[in-house]
Amino acid sequence: MKIGFIGLGNMGGSLARLVAQDDRYRDGMLLANRSQEKAEKLAAEAGGQPASNAQVFAQADMVFLGVKPAQYAALLADYETVLKERESLLLISMAAGLPLATLEKLTPKQHRWIRIMPNTPVAVGEGVITYALSELAGQADEDLLLEMLSAAGLLIKLEEKQLDAATALAGCGPAFVYLFMEALADAGVQTGLARETAQQLAVQTLLGTAKLAQASQQHPAQLKDQVCSPGGSTIAGVASLESHAFRGTVIQAVQAAYQRTQELGKK
Repeated sequence: MKIGFIGLGNMGGSLARLVAQDDRYRDGMLLANRSQEKAEKLAAEAGGQPASNAQVFAQADMVFLGVKPAQYAALLADYETVLKERESLLLISMAAGLPLATLEKLTPKQHRWIRIMPNTPVAVGEGVITYALSELAGQADEDLLLEMLSAAGLLIKLEEKQLDAATALAGCGPAFVYLFMEALADAGVQTGLARETAQQLAVQTLLGTAKLAQASQQHPAQLKDQVCSPGGSTIAGVASLESHAFRGTVIQAVQAAYQRTQELGKK
């Protein structure tokens, strides 16, 4: 089975490395990128072979498309002839905001589509991939996707109308978490800690907190209350955050990301 990748940026490259971990798929990987050097480097590191876009569309049974949403129409139009000649391909889109109905109009009707939205922690096996299937994509296609990307972390099937919301929360969320992580470390430096120490403390605090929330299955409010002693340091900090609309600001950030994701799908 040949697995093609077109676009080897942060997401496309991470998914290619995940797929390459499985001996069954590694040798059949076709890697295409605007920069041939990047494709050659990834092939040397992870496996597979560099290829052109034309070779991917002509030879692969399954194609991951890691290009920007605005580039889909032109890319698929360029290879319309070869796509018309091929039997049904499984095409995987990771374009934010681009709905299945639009994707299906860009290719001959025999091809199947799956929309996925991974986040960057898939690179270390702790990510989230949400996905939705087109009408032509069947259970075998879904099983193949889950098998191929199982090492990514958590995979969640959603109704397509929920994907933009999931993109705003889980897809954009790491950037918001990194801002918080940086702010915690900066605060540590401000209060006298060395930068390296402050960074280590911030990273491990976030990591441990997430693992505890996952393991305990308790509501975040309950876990917060366990740290807040009456009249103590933590509740003083929580009160300060609340006075500056911390939760409201986070909600607004996700809402802004959601609205932008929907705008991208209309361009």
